[in-house]
Amino acid sequence: MDKLTLYTNPRSRGRIARWMLEEIGQPYETVVLDYGGPMHSADYLALNPMGKVPTVTHGPRVVTECAAICAYLADAFPEAGLVPANRAAYYRWLFFCAGPLEAAVIDRALGLQIPPERSVMVGYGDFDRTIATLEKAVSDAPFIAGDSFSAADVQVGSQIGWGLQFGTIPDRPAFRAYWDRLKDRPALLRATAIDEAPVTEAADG
Repeated sequence: MDKLTLYTNPRSRGRIARWMLEEIGQPYETVVLDYGGPMHSADYLALNPMGKVPTVTHGPRVVTECAAICAYLADAFPEAGLVPANRAAYYRWLFFCAGPLEAAVIDRALGLQIPPERSVMVGYGDFDRTIATLEKAVSDAPFIAGDSFSAADVQVGSQIGWGLQFGTIPDRPAFRAYWDRLKDRPALLRATAIDEAPVTEAADG
């Protein structure tokens, strides 16, 4: 079997990739990179020229970008059952989250205001419309692509979980209910424990 390796930092979107790796249930190695020099070393830039995490390698294959990592791992390990029957909804919301939603949330967090007359120039249109679209999506079924959990829920759930924690998305009942269906998944709990272990050890020391 080709070796899986996760390049990450516990204070990054690498948490999404780790959650996904825990969901597929395959052994993997972890390389933790500090911000700054380590992420811009020649060896790492050869894998990810952006100098960012996460990156996942699977044998000779290299995957970056969280949505791509989720989709790739779900396809590479079909026995995990993380690709739902409703592929249309699966791809739609996986990439809606990685594109319009993340852009809208980050722009709002940075205080960037898109003039209404320029909203057609940005992929998400405007923040309120994007959030309303997400709210309806998580209200239509137990999971984002239907009745079963999928890799798309790793991506969407991470955004909603962080959004509720840090106040970057509105605290609405539909978002709380959706997150409640995800937050106690064993794979997520394992991933969180791994990523928070260095923080805990540092605090104890």
